[in-house]
Parts: sequence; C-alpha cells; structure tokens
Amino acid sequence: MRRLLNHLGQAAVDLSAKPLRALLYRRPSEPQTIQVVFDQSIYLVRVRRHRQARRYTLRIHAATREVVLTMPPRGSVKEAKAFAQKHGGWIAARLNRLPAATPFVDGTMVPLRGADHRIVHRPGSRGTVWHEAEPDGAQFLCVAGKAPHVNRRVSDFLRREALRDLEAASQRAAQQLGVAIKRVTVRDQSSRWGSCSSTGVLSYSWRLILAPPFVLDYLAVHEVAHLVEMNHSPRFWRLVHGLCPDAARAKAWLDVHGTDLHRYGLSGGGADPGMGVTG
Repeated sequence: MRRLLNHLGQAAVDLSAKPLRALLYRRPSEPQTIQVVFDQSIYLVRVRRHRQARRYTLRIHAATREVVLTMPPRGSVKEAKAFAQKHGGWIAARLNRLPAATPFVDGTMVPLRGADHRIVHRPGSRGTVWHEAEPDGAQFLCVAGKAPHVNRRVSDFLRREALRDLEAASQRAAQQLGVAIKRVTVRDQSSRWGSCSSTGVLSYSWRLILAPPFVLDYLAVHEVAHLVEMNHSPRFWRLVHGLCPDAARAKAWLDVHGTDLHRYGLSGGGADPGMGVTG
C-alpha cells in the first residue's frame, strides 16, 4: 500500500510539473482543414498551430499542392478562416500557375536524365520497367503488369536510378575531396534538393534523375563539399566550383526548371516551395 501511495504521489508531482504554457495553449478539438470558396471553386486548407508563430501565414508546399495555414498559439479558428478566405484569390492564382500534374501513365513523357522518354505500358510482358530506344532516337520506358501499377512501378524505377547515379556522383566528389560518406538516401524532398549531416549522411531528392546529368553532378558536389565546410562561405563555393565547372549553369537550370520537376508522378500537381503570404 505504501508503495502505491508513493507512486501516486510521484505521479501527482510529475503532472503538476508540466509546463503551464502547454496546458494554457491546449485547445478543444479543432478542424484539421478548412474550406475557402473563391470564384465558385472550393480549396482545402490544412490548419496547424505553431507555438513560435507570431501571425497567420499561408503557404503552398512543393510536391503536394497542399495549402497550409499556420496559426499563432493564441489564434482562433474563426480568425484563421477569415484570414484564409481573405486570401482566396491568392490561393487560386498560385495554384493555377503551377504546372499541370503529370502522373506516370501510358503515353506520358518523362525527362529521364533530361531526355524525354515516353512511358509505354506492356501488360503482356514480363518484368517491371526497362528502357528501349528506336533508331530514330526515340526513347521509351516500358512497363509490364496491370495499368493501376504503372505509376508505382515507374516511381520505384526512377528512385532506384536516382540512388544509383547520386551514390556514384557523391563517391566521385568524396574521393576528390578526401572525405568519407556514411550513407546516401533519396526522398521526395519538397523544400530542398539535397542535405548533408555532419556524420556523413547525404540525402537527395529523387527528382534529380529527371534533370540533365550536369545538374545531378552539381548537387552531389554541393552536398559532399559540406563535409569539408558546413556552411556557404567563400571557401565552400571555391571547393564547389573547383570540382564542378558547371555549377553556375546547374544553379541557373534549377532556378528555371526546378519547380517543373515536382509535377511528375503526381495526381494533384506540384507547387513552388517559396510561395507564402503573411498577415
């Protein structure tokens, strides 16, 4: 009995020690999404509350076409709805400017390594995804299996190709700089093309396989150079340009065409990660 009372007493102390702010800002069940009506169209906006937010902000995230409204801790859902509705025209205009979504289906043109490849569904064939080329230079990604699996199979194929190319490019840069890489991964990153940890783990967007090879090589050099300089100092850029003469060209290519890469393999479209409005 004494042990039980001691346990309950300790639990009471732990409970009372919870930060007052956490209890103060707790809200009853709030809607995860709100609707914005503009020009006879309805747009879904995901609502999230952030403890460091100082005002209401709207953003459209890359690779998901998702509209997100961030609320300050003391904000209200009513005010959030009014803010989103006030900017309904902004939401509609930005979404309409985005490239049309291009799912991986029969007939879709995919810029594998910057070169157009047409997806050809071969339901009667064995295998998964393979490359074919015609004498006239036309290139194809042939996909076996049932139609509902084409999008996933092409996505998986492109991720494998991206990982292979990025591992090779990263290892080349690492050998030149005399550093060691622990691991290379690919993800569908929406806010950056690559990242580097101090432990030697490199992560890239698989969508770099859709860009010309000189762009992928530049990103690999960029991230590996961070294993020498974890910053963007003049010394860092000297390392990058020393290993990658096409660095400026690659950066310019991404500035012009980077957003377009996010539309491939989607059913709902891509987005510009820099889009945002604050109020």
